[in-house]
Amino acid sequence: MTIVGTKVLRKEDPRFLTEGATYTADLADPRLEGALHVTYVRSTVASGRIESIAVDGALAMPGVVAVITAADLPEGLQLLAGAVPLFPPDILNRPVLAGGRVRFVGEPVAAVVTEQAYQGEDAAEAVYVDIEPLPAVVDLEAAARDEVIIHEDVGTNMALDFSTLGMATGFSDDSFFEGCEVVISQRVVHQRMSSAPLEVRSAATVWDGDRVVMWMSTQAAHSARDSIAAAYGLDVESVHLIAPDVGGGFGSKINMYPEEILLPHLAEITGRPIRWFETRTENMLAMGYGRAQVHYATIGGDRSGNVTHYRVDVLADSGAYARIGGFLSMFTLPMVSGTYDIPHIETRARSFVTNTVPSEAFRGAGRPEATLSIERCMDLFAAEVGLDPVEVRRRNLIQPDTFPVTTAVGTVYDSGDYEASLDMALQAAGIDELRAERRCRREAGDPVAMGIGVSVYVEVTAGPAPGGNEFAKVEVTDEGRARVYSGSFSHGQSHATTFAMIAAEQLGMSIDDIEVIQGDTDLVAQGTGTFGSRSTQLGGSAVFEAAGSVVGKAREVAADLLEAAADDVVLDTDSGLFHVVGSPAVSKGWSDVAAAAEAGSLVADHDFNADCSYPFGTHVAVVDVDTETGGVTLRRMITCDDAGTIINPIIVEGQRHGGIAQGVAQALLEEVAYDEDGNPVTSNFADYAVISMAELPSFELVSMQTPTPNNPLGAKGVGESGAIGCTPAVQSAVIDALSPLGVTHIDVPMTPQKIWTAIAEANE
Repeated sequence: MTIVGTKVLRKEDPRFLTEGATYTADLADPRLEGALHVTYVRSTVASGRIESIAVDGALAMPGVVAVITAADLPEGLQLLAGAVPLFPPDILNRPVLAGGRVRFVGEPVAAVVTEQAYQGEDAAEAVYVDIEPLPAVVDLEAAARDEVIIHEDVGTNMALDFSTLGMATGFSDDSFFEGCEVVISQRVVHQRMSSAPLEVRSAATVWDGDRVVMWMSTQAAHSARDSIAAAYGLDVESVHLIAPDVGGGFGSKINMYPEEILLPHLAEITGRPIRWFETRTENMLAMGYGRAQVHYATIGGDRSGNVTHYRVDVLADSGAYARIGGFLSMFTLPMVSGTYDIPHIETRARSFVTNTVPSEAFRGAGRPEATLSIERCMDLFAAEVGLDPVEVRRRNLIQPDTFPVTTAVGTVYDSGDYEASLDMALQAAGIDELRAERRCRREAGDPVAMGIGVSVYVEVTAGPAPGGNEFAKVEVTDEGRARVYSGSFSHGQSHATTFAMIAAEQLGMSIDDIEVIQGDTDLVAQGTGTFGSRSTQLGGSAVFEAAGSVVGKAREVAADLLEAAADDVVLDTDSGLFHVVGSPAVSKGWSDVAAAAEAGSLVADHDFNADCSYPFGTHVAVVDVDTETGGVTLRRMITCDDAGTIINPIIVEGQRHGGIAQGVAQALLEEVAYDEDGNPVTSNFADYAVISMAELPSFELVSMQTPTPNNPLGAKGVGESGAIGCTPAVQSAVIDALSPLGVTHIDVPMTPQKIWTAIAEANE
């Protein structure tokens, strides 16, 4: 029975489309009856010294049960989740509630506990926080100059130098580019972006005796459990973490935040269940943003179009404290060469703190930055040597007969055919016709300029190297059905369908006979979670291996029923029946085997470990740019994305669509912005331009499959590919449209104002 690779409708959708999902804020669990509600008082200045916090006015208001400040917290309660121990302690140890200092607008200062949620909003406004403002630094490059020090005890804003970790090569002197006929340098900005999940952060908790039960909107239930246990000095068995349906994460919900860490303490001191659900403005103020890097990139080669040298200096914004976002250069550095065979590469990377929200992962997490910079440099190099950008890319692509290939920075790519993806995308786009149209419109002097952009990308999934692991357990029930327990966690990725398909093909069952269980640390023994496009290649492979082990155990039972040797018994996966080789007339089904098996024996678990994989592809963007207004219309988006073996084309297409939309958004619209004093100016969806269908064409998807040898499924990740390959293609297309006017570079997001300004400056 062939299930893998077929178009199977998502098992999750009927419930979502009829009764609806159950998010954390929707919970009606009896253990939460009589729950109190938490509202956080937040800093209104980006940098300052707390002189006093007056809570009496709030305590006197209706429904207020408690007001908690840093002075009321137990000693040692702090936020370590998502932090990297390599950072200096003063930058690493973010307080749960700010005490003596505040370091970004939105930092929690106090927690107001009320009977009803609406009462908390009024009471929070009655908490008076006297803050003496101090100088703030928001700009990443300004922070690198150490003119304003954010953590005085550290003495510098540099949180981490990756060269000291052996993760960057370091720089030599200017002789590095000697012998290059052409050398081009460019500063490339990767703006701050909000993941903007439709479901904002939400959590609830209650103490069940000496045990914490917590519900939370998270991408990684087991690591959230471990964070709570570590914060409160508990064994992990004393924490039960449940993740209900989750309405989007995109990286920002991998790790816990202070607002969530504090809830068990509030439940303990009040003796009541506690619930917290943030507003959209709070989400935009205090949930970690992504990207936030500036690259200084230099590319060198000869006038024949051969790129021989590349150097990139990465500056990363950690925000006010060290979280995983400040460490994401670990993904950027191994991928700086992209799809190109560049023999000489030098890298440097440093993270700096700023008076902004601590940064987190966001779809692609370090890889979009590497891709955008190398693709921008390839365009600039092509323009300088007078060659077509596609031709320059083609001349420098890593060839398929060299895989597995080690790049100049030591990254080992598993499999690929980059030129084939380029050819397939260009053919689907009709590149000759597009070029002819562009030529005609330019000759006619059309004020609406047409541009074509191409990017060829490779990314790492389930990485960085050496790879990762995930847990799965498969059991056959007494009725002859199956349950899959997975340490991965779906927040839109459709594990209930994908993992059921993998198990069904192994077991010879219908996917309707397979239940997938996830997101409950009492039911699933261990797990890592879903991020970094890791779930199918690791979690799916774990299901594959565990299901195979169950079949092996079932063959032993079936052999007794068939009075044969186990080695002579096979499972016909088309029918789901066990029979002796060559004698299918006499057979036993799963229900027969389950009835004869010792109770609980048809079960197997597997902790799958594997090297990471390297999906790749080519994106082609076609845009119209109004040179009189700066407005951009994305006419076409053609993508060839290769994610190895495809389990379910429908789900993969959905992931590709979502990634492309976010990639276009980065190119044209979205940016978390602050004024020079550190005040957010994008605190809601009126100010932060989340992309919608109105700005997007129908995507044209080209299929290509190059399996990886690194897991039994041959699968690579696909959840982030669209957000990695799409942005440089759109950026390239806009600049291509404006190139006859003398425009050579515009940083993303390429807003109408930026484009209009670039045109005006070129005219001058």
